[in-house]
Amino acid sequence: MKFLKFLTVGLTLIVMTGCSTYATNRYSISADSVVALKQYKDNEVGVGIFTATKPGQKSIMCRGVGPIKTPDGETFEGFVRKALISEMKMAEAYTENGKVILSGVLNRIDFNSNSGDWDISLTVTSSNGKSLTIEEKYDYTTSFYGETACNQTAQALMPAVQNVIIKLVSHENFSSLVNGI
Repeated sequence: MKFLKFLTVGLTLIVMTGCSTYATNRYSISADSVVALKQYKDNEVGVGIFTATKPGQKSIMCRGVGPIKTPDGETFEGFVRKALISEMKMAEAYTENGKVILSGVLNRIDFNSNSGDWDISLTVTSSNGKSLTIEEKYDYTTSFYGETACNQTAQALMPAVQNVIIKLVSHENFSSLVNGI
């Protein structure tokens, strides 16, 4: 009888103990990206489909404590696509049905909450046939404690994506992507 009571209490605690979910921040515009994109105001550039080597991924488990998720539940490739569009819109360099369309493949997106870094690889291809791959290893402060480390990991995604976009639009070969055929 005592064992049954112990088992019931134990199972209740397991059921009631859920894992945490860590939502990242919504994307915020970077002044550096906007400045770099301003020069392409007249290029009539649109953004097409973004895919990923792990398509449809909306979360990554962090230390068994809980998943890191995008703020609106979109896929990681969708989050990066929306980030690029936001930057281009702010710079007035985006046209929905542009003469040139940029599409992307999120080759890799992962993190290490022990060492404190996001690892992102993005290939952007233009409808003019040119492409460019950007690699970003974004370092952030982490913690020994799982709850704190996972929260810090979630908060570091947005600036990591900002760095990817800045590297992309500031790259010396970006102009070859947005120039017409």
